[in-house]
Amino acid sequence: MLKLDNVSKVYRVGAFGGRTMTAVSDVSFEVNAGEVVSLIGESGSGKSTIGRMILRLTPVSRGAITLNDTDISAVSSTKDYYRHVQGVFQDPFSCFNPIFKADRVFAMIKEAYFPQVSAADWRGRVESALKSVRLDPGQVLGRYPHQLSGGQLQRMLIARAVLLDIRLLVADEIISMLDASTRIDVLNLLADLRARGLGILFVTHDLSLGNYVSDRTVVLRNGKIVEMGRTELVFGDPRHPYTRSLLASVPRLDVKWIDEPETEDGDAAGPCPYHDSPEESRTRPGLAEVEEDHFVACSGCADHPPQAEPRTLAKENA
Repeated sequence: MLKLDNVSKVYRVGAFGGRTMTAVSDVSFEVNAGEVVSLIGESGSGKSTIGRMILRLTPVSRGAITLNDTDISAVSSTKDYYRHVQGVFQDPFSCFNPIFKADRVFAMIKEAYFPQVSAADWRGRVESALKSVRLDPGQVLGRYPHQLSGGQLQRMLIARAVLLDIRLLVADEIISMLDASTRIDVLNLLADLRARGLGILFVTHDLSLGNYVSDRTVVLRNGKIVEMGRTELVFGDPRHPYTRSLLASVPRLDVKWIDEPETEDGDAAGPCPYHDSPEESRTRPGLAEVEEDHFVACSGCADHPPQAEPRTLAKENA
């Protein structure tokens, strides 16, 4: 459904834009219908930039993003694109105008996409969408944003997406500002949407949440993919030093912080399953398939910019 093919994002920086900064470098992965893909990495790794490019809020510098084999940059109508692709972001309060009632977001959807639907029919659709995200219409309709909790506002935004019958949801840190009891409700809601065939890109820095909700995992570091594959393989048998260091940093309920062992150095270079030498990793970067649906980059690939056309998978070069 959604495919990123060697996507990069380069910003011009400096007083006169004389320098460049690469935020995302040659990223390739897919999100299929009925699948949750977690995009995991520390702050500044490029996760949100990828989400913004998918949502057409930021243009792609190099590479292509396609939805059902159509380049999204070639889609002439953003209105038609957003009928199929929607995003929900970290701070739900920033998505609502405080001077309007929260359900105005539904009125805007009706005006843009369903002007021919009667008021009574539309109210029925809104109430059905709210119930599908476990909200009581009587408790949220007619309220201002400050009268609702963050969890209620997030679910209202997801209900907006349900009304459009979208194919892909970009969920960018959508539960990081919610309390623990509300988080599990939103995560279970995402699982319900996946069961209906919705593709979900779950952007997070929280590994435990990514492990809980996702089918496949993509680990980013400095704008590059260092490991990806089925979630049980990436979490159960991490191959890249950076992935191992992230997993070792997750707090455990059975261990006090003073008893925690030192975490592995994420910069430590291990044996590369793809390249024969460090020099080759610089000139022929890419990901190796170390087992079925489990791909990993060597430390050279992660730490050095590519100098030649990248190979996405090792087997393509066999």
